[in-house]
Amino acid sequence: MRAARSMTPARIMGLAGLLACLCLPARAADPKPDAAIKNASIEASVYLDDKIKADSALAADCLTEGKKWIDKQAAEAAADRKQEPELFKERGGYSFERKYSVRSVVDGRYVSVLRDDYMNTLGAHPNSDVNTILWDTAEKKRISIRPFFTETADNGPTLAAMRKAVIAALNAEKKRRDAGETATAEWYKELKPTLLKIGAVTLAPSTVSGKSSGLTFHYPPSAVGPYAEGQYVIFVPWESLKPYLTPEGAKIFAGARPKADEDDQQQ
Repeated sequence: MRAARSMTPARIMGLAGLLACLCLPARAADPKPDAAIKNASIEASVYLDDKIKADSALAADCLTEGKKWIDKQAAEAAADRKQEPELFKERGGYSFERKYSVRSVVDGRYVSVLRDDYMNTLGAHPNSDVNTILWDTAEKKRISIRPFFTETADNGPTLAAMRKAVIAALNAEKKRRDAGETATAEWYKELKPTLLKIGAVTLAPSTVSGKSSGLTFHYPPSAVGPYAEGQYVIFVPWESLKPYLTPEGAKIFAGARPKADEDDQQQ
């Protein structure tokens, strides 16, 4: 009878590797950017999530904006490289990334989109930014939250109430993060009761299908607190704005914010 061959360390490692290949799922490939540029000055990419790509008009709108953003950053990076060639030679080019993702779809019509930016311009640390888009699929265009409120005049009752609710929620979130010392008027001075200054806004999802539970306001690092505090996502329930709703607003708002949304959005 032939003697069994001994399991040397090399054979054991080979067997372990084979088992790992058989048992572990294949690693998903990195997503391919929908627009990109790469040269000695900059590497920049734009990504659209699958839900955006499913709406051709929305996808085209986001991609047009994203390409303009890439072109602008590339031109600025080239100019900076011309002025400081040694910096780029030592540390490489700038890095930029923009991601468009669907946050919610309300009433089968209103799509809230998050636009997240990453920027590394060879400074002390990279920076990030966040902005939002509200898309009307019926009209195939970007809109604001104006159709949902009876009035949205600068310093008017609706936006004054909205700002008050935002600051109350910010104070509560800062307390939760043990960052209460920055819950000050100085940090909130840029928050104005105007549509352009109150913060980037989305329609929050709801426990009631197809409805929105209120508004979420998205603030990048350094907007309402020191950079180290990171991004803030602040929720204002629709009930607190109920006196100011139009019939269309009353139609789309209902229910409560899902717990999963709180966990996903907030740090």
